[in-house]
Amino acid sequence: MRVELVKRPQQSALFSALSPFIALVLTLIFGAILFSLLGKNPIEALYFYFIDPLREMWSLEALTVKAAPLILIAVGLSICYLSNNWNIGAEGQLVIGGIFGSILPVLVPEFQGPLLLPLMLIMGMIGGALYAAIPALLKTRFNTNEILTSLMLVYIAQLFLDWLVRGWWRDPKGNNFPRSITFSEDAVLPKLLPNGDSANYGIVFALVAAVLAWILVTRTLKGFEIRVLGGSPRAGRFAGFSSSKMVFFAFMVSGALAGLAGISEVSGAIGYLQPTISPGYGFTAIIVAFLGRLNPLGIIASGLILGLTYLGGEAAQISLGLSDKVVRVFQGMLLFFVLGCDTLIHYRVRFVGFAAPKPVETPALKAVEGA
Repeated sequence: MRVELVKRPQQSALFSALSPFIALVLTLIFGAILFSLLGKNPIEALYFYFIDPLREMWSLEALTVKAAPLILIAVGLSICYLSNNWNIGAEGQLVIGGIFGSILPVLVPEFQGPLLLPLMLIMGMIGGALYAAIPALLKTRFNTNEILTSLMLVYIAQLFLDWLVRGWWRDPKGNNFPRSITFSEDAVLPKLLPNGDSANYGIVFALVAAVLAWILVTRTLKGFEIRVLGGSPRAGRFAGFSSSKMVFFAFMVSGALAGLAGISEVSGAIGYLQPTISPGYGFTAIIVAFLGRLNPLGIIASGLILGLTYLGGEAAQISLGLSDKVVRVFQGMLLFFVLGCDTLIHYRVRFVGFAAPKPVETPALKAVEGA
């Protein structure tokens, strides 16, 4: 007995549209079961996850801070995935973007002025794009699996950041703490609201990137090339599109947006480099991309939802004593149900039994059959 997935000849447009909502409802149901097994009140836990963070203005601002990097990274990943290129290393590209963007405020602190912050953002994007070009090069030149190479590069980036802030870039006046010098005022991302608490222009970058990516994918020839090569590489080659160029384009756009998220996080939410600058935004953004159905505009909504789980998870940890690992399990359940719902909507499960082996004809067998 074996299990096969058979593509449905006709797919339900209604269920395809409702798939993310079905996945979200299933996540809530099984999340409630998870909280019950942990000895927590499921209603209270879900309240702290999804309702409590929306009650205060400061928490709404914090939601934009959490959602901005998720949206930025997921928009870039959507372009990769639509073109059938599987970038799993956005977390590493975020880290390298944060490092590249911090070169000026850390190594040249005397450089000040209105040009400093734009240069930091551009350098962060360049760093992320160049780091993303590594798995693209390995795939096009050596036919390596981009999932493995992009994932392994994440750990290299994280260890490189740790080495920098504990060694060469460590603040000599920082009481031996592993962190760089604090960024100057000109190197800090401005607040979004004059009297705001934490919201900065990172959310503006995310919204602009989502709109531009939507225009790119749906209204330009390049977007048509992305969809054709992603849906049928053979048809794309017949149309004269280069799959190798598309690999570099998709990875570098994705890496640039991840790098922008990295330097925005460092200069906006943190204000200096430290061993950890992301709680896993690069991996969570994969969930955001698929929950938004790889549509840049849908990613805005899904980014806010996943940002809410980060914020609500912190509230649940404080109020209910939950582990931060529970937050990751909750997010992983959401990805599992998103992929599961999409799979069952587009494919049906078929159980196939193994056929009995045909007996080998021998003279003795023929004699028996003749009798």
